[in-house]
Amino acid sequence: MKHSPINLAVGALLLLIFVLLLFVFQVRTTETAVVTTFGRVSGPAAGPGPHFRWPWPVQSVHKFDKRVHNFESKFEQVFTSDGNSLLISIYVGWNISDATAFLTRFNGDNRKAEASLEGLIRNAYSGVVGKRTFKNFISTDENELKFGEIEQEMQTRIQTDCRALTNGLNIAFLGIKRLGLPESVTKLVFERMESERDVLVSQIKGDGERQASELKSRADYESAKLLAEADAQATKTLGEGEKIAARSFETFKQEPDLAIFLLKLKALEQFLQNRTTLILDDSSAPLDLLKSQNTGKK
Repeated sequence: MKHSPINLAVGALLLLIFVLLLFVFQVRTTETAVVTTFGRVSGPAAGPGPHFRWPWPVQSVHKFDKRVHNFESKFEQVFTSDGNSLLISIYVGWNISDATAFLTRFNGDNRKAEASLEGLIRNAYSGVVGKRTFKNFISTDENELKFGEIEQEMQTRIQTDCRALTNGLNIAFLGIKRLGLPESVTKLVFERMESERDVLVSQIKGDGERQASELKSRADYESAKLLAEADAQATKTLGEGEKIAARSFETFKQEPDLAIFLLKLKALEQFLQNRTTLILDDSSAPLDLLKSQNTGKK
């Protein structure tokens, strides 16, 4: 039976692929791999790309996803340093920093790793929360809340424990996801918050009344100052007017009849400025000027 060159080429290619699959393995960019020889780790973790290996059962390849995994702890009770009770839940982002240690510690099982991580989280928030006061978690004053510091302290503590245990885990981030109060203390907390609000309202009201009093005092001062200045100006003007009037009176004393006549003319001018009809006794000043004057001649 004759074999065509094409069939031989295809057969050779398939044989080559089979051999490559036996002696070469590929690691993705999102993975890390550990090679074991007869069950023992035979070298450092392999990075992305192709790598040589001996076929099973001589060597085995264990691949792990090195991307960040999310984990959330249970909603559990914890006590603050001042004896108050809180319910808290923590979320954590973790990844594999040492694949060899991860394989040795957890046999490459993510569930075992997260079970161990849950214990570390519980120890961390129990220790950190136990050193903090209740007001660092729940308060009407923003300056008393310390969430950022508390979360950072928890993350540092868990990371330190992971290094001490050599479990190959890295804590990428950590945060408080849920925070609550037991039903037995909720009412007391609300009453305390209401009391703090009342104190704040009283303080704001007192500040407002003080400022209003200061504004009123300043306004009264400015008003009194303006009135005093106006009175001084009026007194000055009145004095100047009396001074001018005194000079006029000196002139009028020299010709009293002429002064009286001029005053009557001025008054008559004012009467006749508007188109008004007046019925008056012609003997009354200044209308007596309209009467023919008796010169005493016959």
